[in-house]
Amino acid sequence: MKKILLTATVQSHICQFHRPLAEMLHAHGYEVHVAARDNLAEKNGLALDFVEKIYDVPFARSPKSPDNIKAYRELKKILKKEHYDVIHCNTPMGGIVTRLAAGKTRRAGTKVFYTAHGFHFYKGAPKKNWIVFYPVEKFFSRLTDKLITITHEDYELAGKKFHCQVEHIHGVGVSTERYYPIDQNERIKRLQSEVLTGEEYVILCVGELNANKDQKTLISAAAQIADKIPQLKILLAGNGPLQNDLEEQIKCEGLENIVIMLGYRTDLYEITPAVDLVVSCSHREGMPLNILEAMLSKKPVIASVNRGHKELIEDRKTGLLFTPGDVNGLAKRIMAVYRNPVRAGKMGEAGYQKAQAYTAEAVSEELKKIYDLD
Repeated sequence: MKKILLTATVQSHICQFHRPLAEMLHAHGYEVHVAARDNLAEKNGLALDFVEKIYDVPFARSPKSPDNIKAYRELKKILKKEHYDVIHCNTPMGGIVTRLAAGKTRRAGTKVFYTAHGFHFYKGAPKKNWIVFYPVEKFFSRLTDKLITITHEDYELAGKKFHCQVEHIHGVGVSTERYYPIDQNERIKRLQSEVLTGEEYVILCVGELNANKDQKTLISAAAQIADKIPQLKILLAGNGPLQNDLEEQIKCEGLENIVIMLGYRTDLYEITPAVDLVVSCSHREGMPLNILEAMLSKKPVIASVNRGHKELIEDRKTGLLFTPGDVNGLAKRIMAVYRNPVRAGKMGEAGYQKAQAYTAEAVSEELKKIYDLD
């Protein structure tokens, strides 16, 4: 049986993004192993229950961390023991450490793939990102057999400048079995399970509670519209370093009965199809899974302008875009969607059609070609 190793900085990355890949590989006779730092205790029950073997390797996100040296040494031992046919690495440090450790193994015939989930250098990125990250990724492309990109901008750049075969896929694949439109009765039932009545106007925002995801902007916008939308509820799904700061902001704005902190959830497939609107305020995104999940659920989307959002959202057609950090602009767009449900429905329908290229089934077909599988 052929064996593949999936690596990433943390195990939750594999859980969240690579189940479709693992299932496709299983269907073609592969045994799938994972090497990543075990952070699942922080993720409210998230489980790696779809692979054969798991190695807890202490990768760290910071290039300065000595844990990456430990990870390199442990990974070398694993590669010597297991004899993989393919090593497929993900995340910046997971990709760097893995490709360094896999040098000898690659020379012996193992193929090394790397999925770039959104380069840190892109049009409009800070100059320091280009100075630091671009030469690193370009150099490490020499240690890569296939570089897989999930945005067209990354694909075009890497195809022109890097030193390996470059492929493009439509994201990591969203499950149509979990994300799909539901009727009003089902919507009410699901909202009631969240201790709501089903009569509220519900906005969902998903993501780690950090500066990049910028939930602060949504909370500030909520303060502007709270008295304009009866029974407004905003659900923030995620955990992270800014949780205390955001809770304090909610309290200061007097929004304790409007903004609900859901924490980290593994059942967003129950919630997303039941809300009225999905909002994302991120300053940087690769291929935002939460937006695709909303689109497959036929939900209107409002999102900040960034590379990943622009790839999916055609302004005023598949959703609405606003300038990152623009509280007034976000508030106006929320009100526009709320006041025009017909237009919201049309955007949801257009988004649903756009998302068909990004389903797990569609992406699995693209991955089969990359893996040279029939």
